[in-house]
Amino acid sequence: MIETLISSKTRIKLLLKFFLNSKNSSYLRGLEGEFGESTNSIRIELKRLENAGMLKSFLKGNKKFFHANTTHPLFGDIHNIILKYVGIDHIIEKVVNRLGDVERVYLVGDLSKGLDSKIIDLIFIGNIDKEYLINLIDKVEKMISRKIRYLIYTDKEFKNEDFTSFETEPLLVWTKD
Repeated sequence: MIETLISSKTRIKLLLKFFLNSKNSSYLRGLEGEFGESTNSIRIELKRLENAGMLKSFLKGNKKFFHANTTHPLFGDIHNIILKYVGIDHIIEKVVNRLGDVERVYLVGDLSKGLDSKIIDLIFIGNIDKEYLINLIDKVEKMISRKIRYLIYTDKEFKNEDFTSFETEPLLVWTKD
C-alpha cells in the first residue's frame, strides 16, 4: 500500500523507524546495520527528511543521531499512516474494541524498535477472555498479512513485571482512558 505512494524503500524504513515510535533515535552506521543498505542511500534520505523538518538531529560524541520531530505539523498524520501500514489500526478496531475489559495495549519487539516485521508482538493488560482473543486475532492476521504474538497481564501483574529485558521500552498503542 505505502510502496505505491513512496517509491523509496529506504525512506519507508526510515519513516517506520522514527515515526512508529518517536522515542527511537539512531545514527547513520547503526541504520546501515539495521537496514542492510548502503550508507549513501540512507544518508540521502536522512538529509531529505531533516531538510523537510521531519527529523531532528543531535551530536553525541562524533556521531550524528536522528529522531522524529514530534512538533512537525505532519507528525501525527505520518504516525497514523505508519500505524495503518503496520496493521495496528485493524488490531485496535477488530480486536481491542471487541474484547471488553482491556486497560492498555503495548507494542514490543522489532516493530517497537521501528523495524518492519511480519510478526506483531503485543502486550494486553486487563481481564481478557483468551479463547475470544485467539478467535479475533486469527481473523485479523488474515486481514493484515502479519502474525500476532501476545502476552496477557492483569494490571497488578503488569505493574510487578520487570521490562528491562526488552531492548526497547514497550510502546503504548492503546489505552482505555
